[in-house]
Amino acid sequence: MKIMSNNHFHRNSHGYSLLSLLVIMLSSNLVGQHCANDIPEIYISDKARAVYETKLAEAKANFKKDPSTDNLIWLGRREAYLGNYEDAIEIYSKGIIQYPKDARFYRHRGHRYISSRCFDLAIKDFKKAVGLNRYEPNEVEPDGLPNALGIPTSTLQGNIYYHLGLTYYIQGKYHKARYAYEKCMKLAENPDSYVAAANWLYVIYRHLGQDRRAGKLLDTIKDDMNLIENHSYHTILKIHQGKVDPVELEKEIMTGQSLNNTTLAFGLGNYYSINGDEKKAQVLFKKITDGNQWAAFGYIAAEARLK
Repeated sequence: MKIMSNNHFHRNSHGYSLLSLLVIMLSSNLVGQHCANDIPEIYISDKARAVYETKLAEAKANFKKDPSTDNLIWLGRREAYLGNYEDAIEIYSKGIIQYPKDARFYRHRGHRYISSRCFDLAIKDFKKAVGLNRYEPNEVEPDGLPNALGIPTSTLQGNIYYHLGLTYYIQGKYHKARYAYEKCMKLAENPDSYVAAANWLYVIYRHLGQDRRAGKLLDTIKDDMNLIENHSYHTILKIHQGKVDPVELEKEIMTGQSLNNTTLAFGLGNYYSINGDEKKAQVLFKKITDGNQWAAFGYIAAEARLK
């Protein structure tokens, strides 16, 4: 069985018995799943790491005091922010066994399957989450890493479809990705969630040769959108509108031999690719994967697009 080379299952770090771990693995279909060969140490600044470690200690204390569903989810999220993806997956798998009808455990485990390059398992989890949450009210999802205003901009159902669409996109399954992001667009409740979904849906339309739909979507993107955090996605869409110079943008996001914004770099590479300059796109995708942002969605997408 090959899962990941730095497998933590033997550590029993969250008090699992051997039997419970086997149940978790079988329930997740982990047996035989080929994921990342190596999970490198995730780059986190010293300042951020100190904050994340403090928050993880708080999450552990909260769960010990009150082992509720919310506290179990937060424990998994805090582990994941430190790059402890396998620990997070174990926690969410435990939650699924205990609370099999709570879509949040599938949504978060699916997210960390993406991080671990377990794309088929991620899709399975997101589809399960869709089914469980289909007839439930769409709830705001609290941010683990709050934005500058401390206002959450995403919802549970929106995040399920967003990550499902992303996983299909990474796999090159553009028709399925299109469906997921069209659902995500309908669920968007603010400009931030709208531009995040529009960023992916626009390029999906272009990949599929649906340029008329792409153009109509691009017309909905305005310069004065009241954004809190998703400025990079807005900038990418403005590249496609011809309002941002790609050459100047490339200069801005380059720092020496590295990239300081993986999201913008992938968006720019995609711009070159869908407009016929695949050679330039490949150079940018290679720059991204030579960097240290292994866990970023832009990095994962660039890996998939490298030839």
